Amino acid sequence: MGEFNLNDLAVPILVAPMAGGPSTPELAAAGSEAGGLGFVAAGYLSADTFAERLTATRKLTTRPLGVNLFAPQPSAVQPGDIDRYIAELAGEAARYGVSLGEPKFNDDDWAAKLEVVLDIRPEVVSFTFGSPSAEESARLRAAGITTVATVTTLTEAQEAVGKGVDALAVQGPAAGGHRGTYDPAARPAAQPLDELLAEVLAATGVPVVAAGGLVTAQDVGRALDAGAAAAQLGTAFLLADEAGSSPVHRAALQDPAFTETVVTKAFSGRYARGLRNRFIDEHDEKAPLGYPEVHYLTSPVRAASVRAGDPQATNIWAGTGFRSITTGPAAQIIGALI
Repeated sequence: MGEFNLNDLAVPILVAPMAGGPSTPELAAAGSEAGGLGFVAAGYLSADTFAERLTATRKLTTRPLGVNLFAPQPSAVQPGDIDRYIAELAGEAARYGVSLGEPKFNDDDWAAKLEVVLDIRPEVVSFTFGSPSAEESARLRAAGITTVATVTTLTEAQEAVGKGVDALAVQGPAAGGHRGTYDPAARPAAQPLDELLAEVLAATGVPVVAAGGLVTAQDVGRALDAGAAAAQLGTAFLLADEAGSSPVHRAALQDPAFTETVVTKAFSGRYARGLRNRFIDEHDEKAPLGYPEVHYLTSPVRAASVRAGDPQATNIWAGTGFRSITTGPAAQIIGALI
């Protein structure tokens, strides 16, 4: 096991990594300073930018820190799917005055980001969309870094433990943003978090973090009472002072016109939960599975929608409990959770 044990946190709260904007060095540091564990999200960043963010966060706190990497998986895209979706989105590009993005495939700079982690040595590294290999887990452990795999089923949990990870973040179906599902072509599991948590705790014997849709003190208490070492919350911090959530994201989360979240593949080609808006209603059915190609394809439209102050053509990631979240400093939000 890495030198850091999740059971040793003064405050059993993890501020979830939220790639694409909400995670900032300030938010991660605030989570750790409050006695919990803050995360630097490496997703979508170059390895160099990730290293800069991690270094900046280290300057803000001497307390334990976590980072999160997207584990590479093959794309689920089928021949012709992307071309059909390009045609489907022509009207969106015209509406916002942009060209669609280049639908490229990459592994999110995986190997280079692992080297950053091994070089800077945060206390914890978590993984989304898959687990590290047994060899990668061993390298991280030898460097004293605790590894945490995000899992959405018992099968994924057993696979990750088999690869040597130290702990698991068990993500239930109410989670905002991307589900951590290993199979990029699979419909995300719908098993309630409480059930999945009990199964994983009984079967694995490693420390487990509960995640997915937890936003209130009651949610956290229930997870801890069930045996989780800590609770990981993301949506609860989207309106935190330190979060990098865009003004459009913040406004939509507080706008009574948005009443529900849905799981969609329309924005990224991978299933993720966000506020239901026009783009999802018009395009989800036609959207292919194909991550990260679809993510890059829709990116200019989403950015233009945000620039226009329009929440209807961008991803407003949020968990099902978004109505309960509050504004204020992260430390204050954490205080209210415990």
